[in-house]
Amino acid sequence: MSAPSTSAQGSAAAKYDRVLQQFALGFPEAIEEAPWGHRALKVRGKTFLFLVADSEGLSLSVKLPESGPQALMAPFSEPTGYGLGKSGWVTARFGSNETPPLDDLRQWIRESYRAMAPKRLVKQLDAPAVAEPARAKARQNALPGARPKQAARKRAGTRAKASPKRKA
Repeated sequence: MSAPSTSAQGSAAAKYDRVLQQFALGFPEAIEEAPWGHRALKVRGKTFLFLVADSEGLSLSVKLPESGPQALMAPFSEPTGYGLGKSGWVTARFGSNETPPLDDLRQWIRESYRAMAPKRLVKQLDAPAVAEPARAKARQNALPGARPKQAARKRAGTRAKASPKRKA
């Protein structure tokens, strides 16, 4: 893992760099590498975030297939160089003491991760938010030692109807 340069260590840019780095590393299977002297956050070998903090400030590049056109309207953003801008990559730059819009940048990192990650990992992002409340409610309503359907019947005071026997 590459750290910000010494001259940027105490700057606001270094602080925001660490915040965004930790946010990006929170995604499933996200790792950090340093090809070409720049930090790249990747998922399964595909980069979803380039992040640089130095004496000039903070710079990040993300792939924004959905919100790219709106992101490019911001005064601090531009199409990423090296031809990546044609593929939906956007770069945002902030001076060493500027305060970047962290909520927007987190949303951009989230979108970029989703664009680059395998579908199975993207589903992991969505699954806990949908499935966990249902599981928690089922556990809360269950009686000790009973299966969920039996517990619901016991609370309702009903018995399961016997299914009619079929003639062979």
